[in-house]
Amino acid sequence: MKIHVVIRGDTLSGIARQYGIHTTRLVEVNGLEQPDKLVIGQALLIPEPYIRHFVRQGETLRQIANQYGTTVQEIIQTNRIAHPDSIYPGQVLYIPVIFHTVRAGDSLYAIALRYGTTVQAIVQANRLTTPSLLYIGQRLRIPADPKPVIDVNAFSYTFGQTGANQVREVAYDLTYASPFGYRMKEDASLEPIDDFPTVQVARSTNVVPMMAITNFSSTEAGTELAHFILSSPDLVETLLTNIIHTMKRRGYDGLNIDFENVAPADREFYNRFLHRAVDRLHPEGFFVSSSLAPKTSGDQKGMLVEAHDYPAHGRILDFVVLMTYEWGYRKGPPQAISPIDQIKRVLDYAVTVIPGDKILLGFQIYARDWIVPHKEGQEAETFDMQEAMRRAAQYRAEIKYNQKSQSPYYTYVDNRGRSHEVWFEDARSARAKFNLVKSYKLRGLSYWVLGYPFPQNWALLGDTFIVRKR
Repeated sequence: MKIHVVIRGDTLSGIARQYGIHTTRLVEVNGLEQPDKLVIGQALLIPEPYIRHFVRQGETLRQIANQYGTTVQEIIQTNRIAHPDSIYPGQVLYIPVIFHTVRAGDSLYAIALRYGTTVQAIVQANRLTTPSLLYIGQRLRIPADPKPVIDVNAFSYTFGQTGANQVREVAYDLTYASPFGYRMKEDASLEPIDDFPTVQVARSTNVVPMMAITNFSSTEAGTELAHFILSSPDLVETLLTNIIHTMKRRGYDGLNIDFENVAPADREFYNRFLHRAVDRLHPEGFFVSSSLAPKTSGDQKGMLVEAHDYPAHGRILDFVVLMTYEWGYRKGPPQAISPIDQIKRVLDYAVTVIPGDKILLGFQIYARDWIVPHKEGQEAETFDMQEAMRRAAQYRAEIKYNQKSQSPYYTYVDNRGRSHEVWFEDARSARAKFNLVKSYKLRGLSYWVLGYPFPQNWALLGDTFIVRKR
């Protein structure tokens, strides 16, 4: 997909004409709530001119995929199909293949240039024996670069049926779904959560449910609790027994361990816990992963990072989630929440001690609005990307893009005369993070957290990758 940045004078219909697509597709792909109120600097995804297929009686996705030479998973992701067996006659499906109809004056070189491919690739895709003999009206298939196959996880901290619905909405783009989370208690039992609806929806939509455990809460850092449990072999065994019992009872397939604020002195206790977790869970058929604070070297100091032994986690576990976000902390000064320059520093270290195919890159999907100038103790407001665009339109803000952090932002003055600074994500910043997954050859992505609508992200994700299904 291309990205168009709105300039003064742009209209949706004009942009649609410029790229030869229908305005309805622009609205759908970008989740535009107010199509007539574009914002200067707003990034719009330009959907590819895919074929429209009208489902016939008795057709299956596999038959349709075979007809067009694509895959079922690509059709599912392109059309956001939660239940592949529920397509119906007359339904319109966008097929992720592109054809070009030859016009007067066209040449293979010009066509290749337009679609970002090569003459030889077009010749091979269409089995052209005499490439110089094009004719008006001829249909040429435009070959696409193969998409990398990645794992995608999403955490959710909304429980009950609401949490289940959040997973259902994006199930086509998930490998794992992880309700967050079970907090351990001093007796090594687990505080219950209403995760059953989410687990059931995950299993019914071919998403792997991953149990999450933690030591902290919104009011407690969990440092002392972590020490109390991890330093006691008996409590560790009890905790693992309770975890296995819960996983079997609830229907989980794997575990994510998110122990934060662990005292530096407890680092080896934590590593020994990981060993025991794998020793206990692997024979039961469960995988084991962890979530790691972002760090840039093995000797980096600080309560958040010292007990997180990257080499040990990479060696012991099946995979890890790098929590590469929260530079723009809600209680701190305004800045990009997940800046690319900082993420690169983390990855440059991480891939030297953890295999890239064991790393899920963390990606936050929420925006923040700070009152400026920032004052100590003042908290930013957190909301979704749709709200970020509503406010930009409401206050006629002009969106800027910080090249260093690869993040969009804007400023405005509210009705009470207060100045604000908003940092959020858009198609450009999402693509920048996707490019890191490709360039560092990572296992995939992990989203924090469902419940914040971001239509552009999911459209671009499906256009960039094939999401692995287990």
